[in-house]
Amino acid sequence: MTGENHTDMPTWPQEFREHYANEGFWRDETFAGTIDRLATEYDEKTALIDGDHRLTYAELQQRIHALAAGLSALGLSRGDKAVVQMPNRSAFVEIVFALMRLGVVPVLALPAHRHLEIGRFLEFTEASAFFVADRAGGFDYRGLARELKPNLPSLAHVVVDGDAEEFLSLSSLYRHGETVPDAPQPDDVAVFQISGGTTGVPKLIPRRHNEYLYNIRTAASVSGMGAVTVYLCALPVAHNFPLACPGIIGTLMNGGTVVMAPDPGADTAFALMDAHKVTISGVVPPLALLWMEEAEKRRYRPRSLQVLQVGGAKMSAEPARHVKPKLGCTLQQVFGMAEGLICFTRLDAPEEVIVNTQGRPMSPGDEIRVVDADGNDVAPGETGELLTRGPYTIRGYYRVPEHNARAFTADGFYRTGDIVRLAYGGNVVVSGRDKDQINRGGEKIAPEEVENLLLAHDDIHDAAVVGLPDPVLGERICAFVISRSGQTKTLALNRHLRGRGLASFKMPDDFVFVPSFPETGIGKISKKELREKLKALHLEQISISKAG
Repeated sequence: MTGENHTDMPTWPQEFREHYANEGFWRDETFAGTIDRLATEYDEKTALIDGDHRLTYAELQQRIHALAAGLSALGLSRGDKAVVQMPNRSAFVEIVFALMRLGVVPVLALPAHRHLEIGRFLEFTEASAFFVADRAGGFDYRGLARELKPNLPSLAHVVVDGDAEEFLSLSSLYRHGETVPDAPQPDDVAVFQISGGTTGVPKLIPRRHNEYLYNIRTAASVSGMGAVTVYLCALPVAHNFPLACPGIIGTLMNGGTVVMAPDPGADTAFALMDAHKVTISGVVPPLALLWMEEAEKRRYRPRSLQVLQVGGAKMSAEPARHVKPKLGCTLQQVFGMAEGLICFTRLDAPEEVIVNTQGRPMSPGDEIRVVDADGNDVAPGETGELLTRGPYTIRGYYRVPEHNARAFTADGFYRTGDIVRLAYGGNVVVSGRDKDQINRGGEKIAPEEVENLLLAHDDIHDAAVVGLPDPVLGERICAFVISRSGQTKTLALNRHLRGRGLASFKMPDDFVFVPSFPETGIGKISKKELREKLKALHLEQISISKAG
């Protein structure tokens, strides 16, 4: 990127860059060049289906060119940032690729993010533009933009897909017949993914054209994608998993067809599978369980579905064993992170590997270590924290040098925070998290963020937020709260958190009101230790209650 500061955005040392290029991992390519190549190669083949709207590869390229020309006319250019908060629509694909063509870096926000998170993203990146739908899921994103814009001097443009009201209409920006050159270089940042568990200053993950394209290309190969692939995008498309691992871009890079699902429910998903002969989809464990339950209830099997990828959180062995009997397709477990490393169970792996592990690294360039609390490698088969580095694992987050010093070793290994062991020929078995983070159905939540918002309530003396085991979500969010008056109840706290702009997926599932925290937890141990103590006591009480 123009004038890129490697302190702001750490990158690979020169010897690693040369090695990855010499090994053929990195190619001299950008996303814009990739789209142009695909349009030439696949031309009139259907690339994208969004309801009744279909686009061929040639039409998709033309719309990306036209939108890039319109955005360029607004003054957006290489090095600018733009927050993109769009539901699963074809417009998302056109916006992101048009921005990448100009070298404008999209910050990929989720539809569920609200005032708190979006305000942080816009302010932290000094974004020049904000792209939203008019309404989606019953929420009016124009109201969100209207509230935030006056306090953001860098935000020049709000672009709305649909009824724009006082903002810019997306449809008005397409300048058909015009095109702009591919502005970025292969080593430029293509997109910012958002790290789970963000609190305070956002942790933005810079993914560069060359390494991200390698990530996608490799994931698509391990997933068996080809020109006959029909991929159902059921999860929110801004997530790294449905976008690029291999997701919609992996499908397009192989000449397949992407089907956008407006929601992930079984009614919608099954209807789209039947209508478009879907061959592969990616889901999180709770959604996989829902689909299996509904399929069994309806005595339904998606006839064309060959592979169901499950990632975002660990899928336990028992439900994993039922994917093939209930849905009639191969389960492919996917374990990884938007920061880089992706592991897959191979499609031809024995059932015990597919059911009991989360797969092995997809690239020969992936390096992994499993270490103890002192950073020493554990013996084979023993449990420890997973560290990784490789040709598509970042070397640092954007503009957070202090955090980077903790999150990466001196020799460039990323501390994932995942507790794992290696088994079955190098396949990873995930047993938990070391990082202070809750994984609720694949969404990562920082307890401290929710605690701080609870403490902003006048009647809350103290709060501790923990993740409790949940058979469907993996973990649910439980807030232990000390009320000064003893009068504040769950409804009031839910209203308070929503009023503060907290995303719905971060809202506590349970509130437990307590008179005090364990004595050893006040000022003598860390908040993280306090959470663990509260969690253990609560689970013990539940166990005693059930036994009684």
